[in-house]
Amino acid sequence: MIIEFRCEREPARLWMCRETLPVNGKDVPIRITWIPTAEPRPAGLEALFELERMVLRHGQSGGADRLKDIPEHSQAPAGDADVIVDFTRAERNPDCSARLYLRPLFNGAAGENAALAAIRAGDLPVVEIVNELDGTVIDRGHPSGEIATGLSGALEAVMTRTLTMLTAILSGAPRILPQLTPAASGGTARGSAAYVAHGLAASIAKEIYRLCCYAPHWHVGWRYSETADVWRTGDLSGPDWKVLRDPGYRFYADPFPIKWQGRTFVFFEELDHRVGKGIISAVEFDCNGPVGNVQPVLEEPWHLSYPFLIEDNGELWMIPESTAQRDVAIYKCIRFPDKWERHYTLFSGFELADVTITQHNGLYYLFGAWRDGTGGYSDTLAIFYAENLFGPWLPHASNPVLIDRASARPAGNFVTINGKLWRPVQDCSNGYGAALGLAEVLELSPTTFRQVVRHLLKPGPAWTGRKLHTLNRCGQLEVIDGSRVQPKTTPFLSRLLSTAGSPQWEWHNAAAAKPIARRVQ
Repeated sequence: MIIEFRCEREPARLWMCRETLPVNGKDVPIRITWIPTAEPRPAGLEALFELERMVLRHGQSGGADRLKDIPEHSQAPAGDADVIVDFTRAERNPDCSARLYLRPLFNGAAGENAALAAIRAGDLPVVEIVNELDGTVIDRGHPSGEIATGLSGALEAVMTRTLTMLTAILSGAPRILPQLTPAASGGTARGSAAYVAHGLAASIAKEIYRLCCYAPHWHVGWRYSETADVWRTGDLSGPDWKVLRDPGYRFYADPFPIKWQGRTFVFFEELDHRVGKGIISAVEFDCNGPVGNVQPVLEEPWHLSYPFLIEDNGELWMIPESTAQRDVAIYKCIRFPDKWERHYTLFSGFELADVTITQHNGLYYLFGAWRDGTGGYSDTLAIFYAENLFGPWLPHASNPVLIDRASARPAGNFVTINGKLWRPVQDCSNGYGAALGLAEVLELSPTTFRQVVRHLLKPGPAWTGRKLHTLNRCGQLEVIDGSRVQPKTTPFLSRLLSTAGSPQWEWHNAAAAKPIARRVQ
């Protein structure tokens, strides 16, 4: 296979400087044809990108950086390419003999300027890959900007996921086209200089915030409810949410409750801000709430989070997230709740976050947020299936089945309601963990997948934390998590931040160390 990238010579960017593209486990050579630039870039753009590189990225290179050695002349197309990927706005030669002529579109328009216009309007664009030979849209996705830094970082995030989509197309995997629409910009697009200036100011504000507060600081919410659970109401109304007490310099996140051997425990990630590495901890619950102390139950040299629990063949298993180790390992419960033994590695060599498993129509299905080494952590969904928990796990025919920052990443256990399968999803449209979606799974098989988000849950009067991240239930016990402002210093700073509009919490110890939280007014 001969792949030809058609790129504008001015400016040639670092993401274009590649010799191969991974297709079906092989590095397929890429030939770059440089095309004369059809329209000017925004004035001063490259200087602004360089400013972002020095200030926001502390001198580190990025995919949107300009190539130092720009080709002197455009290469003449050889005419023998099997696949052409045209990143420009130039007209296609009607006599082109390539079997595929792919053109990425950004909110419906081609070229880097279209991507930049969408970003400056306030959001990353929906990316579509069109086969210009017949006009069909082959793939569609909405990238995440959760780790993008500045205007140049946002452009890199867009092009990174564009390459992810191209790799999937060229692998021959059938594509599943989700219905995605660009977010409303809410106003006139900023000029490039204004956008970068705003980004620099926001970066400075974040640094000041981090000097004063632990960030992010997640906390676990819980309540008992008989009929008013989130899955029935589609919102956070019902009994008041209480907050599991934490010591301030540690946060709790990703709660998973389970009843095992007659006792109910909630397992969660515990992270010490001073260390920066997560472990798995647990606390027991009775009919009134948490009892006793939080206890660590699993620690590794690497970061652990999202302790997904599953019962299988009379045994209890845990699959904590360990993307830092680039594997998916399953642990067996040797003594409940505090002794776990690494039993088997389901996957190794790639990042798969927040692994969540369900059984459906006689098969096990494993969902996870997949990342191919670059780009966001929450916009790409991969599915695997097997006949039993330990595999062999086979990839879904259309992996990655979805690229959408609003509905790809898992957010807790699947549930079945009136015979219908549902999954909570993280909506990262406004940043990582900003909201939760409740998605009905309409189709799921080794070759199909379709879901529709029916409800969107955001922090508000019923849950006054900032953000909303995970949802799970065990019997009448329902748990969620979110984040709050957690000052590093004095109560005075806490009240100062509270008056600025951020929710703060005042803690009161009860007899059995059960927390009662009320918002400081």
